Amino acid sequence: MNNSTWHPEIMYEESEDGLSSKIPFVMVPKDQTMPELIYVFESRETGEHEPGLSGEMLPIIEMDLHQYADMKVLKEKLDTETYDNVRGALGLFPLKEAIDKGRQISDKIIKNIEEKTP
Repeated sequence: MNNSTWHPEIMYEESEDGLSSKIPFVMVPKDQTMPELIYVFESRETGEHEPGLSGEMLPIIEMDLHQYADMKVLKEKLDTETYDNVRGALGLFPLKEAIDKGRQISDKIIKNIEEKTP
């Protein structure tokens, strides 16, 4: 049951040594699902000002709407070549290459742990 009145709230942990570190998270209620697409406004001061209601000078803010798609959804719905093209457009390695590189890093970590463990 996906209630259209629920809106995801992007949150950050207060301490950097927490579970998610600097990566934001969304608390999803039990009866909801994580959105497949999230819209976020980028808010940026232009450097220019305009008078406010009381005559005070207020910064002019530019708003630009961005969309962020869930890579899990794209992986499930796209063929491998298209998915890898999307990954490439985002500056990521093709999936197989990323998995291989991740495995190499994991193997090095395991080797280092084994060498330091009596």
